[in-house]
Amino acid sequence: MKFIETQFHRQLRRLVAIALLCGLYLLARLPGISGDERARLASQFKFERAPLPLLPGPEVRSVRPVNPSLRNIQSWISAVGAAVALNDLDGDGLPNDLCYVDTRTDQVIVSPVPGAGARYHPFALDAGPLYRRETMAPMGCLPGDLNEDGLVDLLVYYWGRTPVLFLHQSGAMNAAAFRPVELVPGGARWYTTAATLADLDGDGHPDLVLGNYFEDGARILDANAAVPDHMQHSMSRAFNAGSKHFFLWQGATADGVRLRDVPNLVDDEVLHGWTLAIGAADLDGDLLPEIYFSNDFGPDRLLHNLSTPGHLRFAPLTGVKTPGMPSSRVLGADSFKGMGVDFGDVNGDGWPDMFVSNIAAPYALEESHFLWVSTGRIEEMKRGIAPYVDRGEALGVSRSGWGWDSRLADFNNDGVLEAVQAIGFLRGEVNRWPELHEVAMGNDELLAKPGSWHHFGPGDDLSGHQHNPFYVRASDGRFYDVAHEMGMDDSHVSRGIAIADVDGDGRLDFALANQWENSYFFHNASPQPGTFLGLRVRRGAVAAIGATATVYLPDGRKMVAQSDGGSGHSGKRSPEIHFGLGRTSPDQELRVEIRWRDTNGIRITHYLCKPGWHTVQVGGQS
Repeated sequence: MKFIETQFHRQLRRLVAIALLCGLYLLARLPGISGDERARLASQFKFERAPLPLLPGPEVRSVRPVNPSLRNIQSWISAVGAAVALNDLDGDGLPNDLCYVDTRTDQVIVSPVPGAGARYHPFALDAGPLYRRETMAPMGCLPGDLNEDGLVDLLVYYWGRTPVLFLHQSGAMNAAAFRPVELVPGGARWYTTAATLADLDGDGHPDLVLGNYFEDGARILDANAAVPDHMQHSMSRAFNAGSKHFFLWQGATADGVRLRDVPNLVDDEVLHGWTLAIGAADLDGDLLPEIYFSNDFGPDRLLHNLSTPGHLRFAPLTGVKTPGMPSSRVLGADSFKGMGVDFGDVNGDGWPDMFVSNIAAPYALEESHFLWVSTGRIEEMKRGIAPYVDRGEALGVSRSGWGWDSRLADFNNDGVLEAVQAIGFLRGEVNRWPELHEVAMGNDELLAKPGSWHHFGPGDDLSGHQHNPFYVRASDGRFYDVAHEMGMDDSHVSRGIAIADVDGDGRLDFALANQWENSYFFHNASPQPGTFLGLRVRRGAVAAIGATATVYLPDGRKMVAQSDGGSGHSGKRSPEIHFGLGRTSPDQELRVEIRWRDTNGIRITHYLCKPGWHTVQVGGQS
């Protein structure tokens, strides 16, 4: 009898253990939807893809020459640089012009969008003696009318030197019409990976925020350097990167524009985080943009803007840890590998939420992407609290792959945002994740020494065969990746995503910058989209970067969006404001409130307008 009881208890324990494992599996398993539901979601979207042109010129490469001390990780060092921006460069009233970096030739190319008419021949910007390919590489192209003459200029930022401002000199569209001017003369070596335009001090003029990656003065791309370079000193708390720079607009001159680099605004840990993306958006309603630094190898940073005209001041914001919440899901305390940031009102409360890419590759450094959703308790920002909680896992966007640019946009005008991401790191044939795991789990004291790293060179693969997800929100409130059902799941190693309605039909298109391969434009041909409202908010001939628009819908809801000046990693959306209106009648008059800032403070104006595109002049200029 005792033997039977013993056997019974053994079997009972086994059954309990199996039941517990099954229960935990069910709890951890992601929710799903049927194949029919996926097909229905995907059927709302259609994109026509066209490659961006590769111009003849420099030697085509697939990896960069690097400092001899970095040669064993040459492909790792060569993993960034692809970038793309959409804007109206030729002044035809449509953001149908591209500025993109092709890493194969290190050219910064200006071109009409494929299919938008041969208005001019594609050309590469010419920096002349300011650029040497032997020790430099372009990392991004930021459009904006910095000298406020009504022509959009192009700021190109680099590894190996300070940024160069290409001032648009006339209405012509050729290389000679864009005159290169150094942003910071003197020959300093910067390694800038992120830049955005924003009116930081509320004076109505565009300012600049730049984030440098490797330490200022390094010789990362100098194959003949005699002095070794170093890497980050930690995988989770690295603060030995290059500097942040905040440039205040001082005035326009006959030769260009005066910008002042304002020092000592942030502490050393914020100043020297390894920044890969910068976001700027007003998060508390005072029309001063908060700044989000998306940092590799350590915590992202959110800065509360307390500036006044001519004087910059920022205060750090940190989220609140609650019982059961991991520290890495507290804003400002994470240890992840931030690489992208974008803003959009996901929960419909009238406050911007933030979509942030990290590394979330299965069976790899599986961290998670963030979807920082506003709690609505905006007054807490005055006490240094970031009023955001991470809902990425609950809403279905936390897991995909090695992420870069992350974007929120309404591509079918149904009034609900979609989410897209640029994914991938190194494409090759040899899986190097085991080696990277060893590096990541090793002693932080060794990380800064590149000789202690495993080999990451041509032919090696790290998340190089994944696809860029296209998330659509289903009726259960979660986002689901339907790229496969849309026929858009071919793999790329992608970096930047730029968004604009290039042909004025109300459907948002996008361009995708890929590393060491063709980049593409995706024309939106989605069937039966909803109605939309598009606003080109301008102060004179200049886009009113940072202006906020609120649309009041007939059912009592309101929608809020802002004019963006280039938030993200290496993709730059155009500054127009776009709202999908769903089934709102095209004849319905809508009440619209537009808010902006100038030296007199916050200004507000109201309009009544029907769906469609509208140009709105604000301020004293006409």
